[in-house]
Amino acid sequence: MILSRLGWAVAGLLVLIVILFVATTRVEIAPFDTPSKRQPADGVNDADMSADGQAADRGDGSGMLVVPVAGVARRDLTPNFADPREGGARRHEGLDIMADRGTPVLAAAPGRIDRLYFSEGGGGVTIYERSADGRRTYYYAHLDRYAPDLREGQRVRAGQWIANVGDSGNAGAGNYHLHFGVWRRARGDGWWRGTPIDPYPLLVSEPAGAH
Repeated sequence: MILSRLGWAVAGLLVLIVILFVATTRVEIAPFDTPSKRQPADGVNDADMSADGQAADRGDGSGMLVVPVAGVARRDLTPNFADPREGGARRHEGLDIMADRGTPVLAAAPGRIDRLYFSEGGGGVTIYERSADGRRTYYYAHLDRYAPDLREGQRVRAGQWIANVGDSGNAGAGNYHLHFGVWRRARGDGWWRGTPIDPYPLLVSEPAGAH
């Protein structure tokens, strides 16, 4: 009888301890959809974001190009496509972006380096990059030098350092800037061929049918 009463007392004490433990302990379970960091827009991942947070062109025209000169904001770009050159003898077929010598030049979109080329009387030290979908050529001219280990056939990502701003070719001594060109490619076009289109709208906004 004594043992039976002792057993009930012990059981009651254990129940009381459990009740007190549950009442004083708070367990939190994080919901499954709680984001651990900033979520990009639908269909865009962090690898597709440019340095200023804008959606970068993934090679299919689905977003804006990355401004190809480090530290230059989109609002600071000035359209100069088709401006007269050489006293009106020709029209400008790109966008000139002024910057100090040595400023990093960045790939405007993912693609492949088609050709590293030097043109004495033209663009000087240049890069021809083919877009990932093969529809465009991105042309970088008047460079000072290439990024280390850059080579033809290499795949590059949007925003990757590929060269440095200079004044090579016919830029004029001390006229440091990047000449950035965008060419629409037709089937069978070589690395040096294409139809020039204005890069400015592609850097500021991606209009429908920009291809």
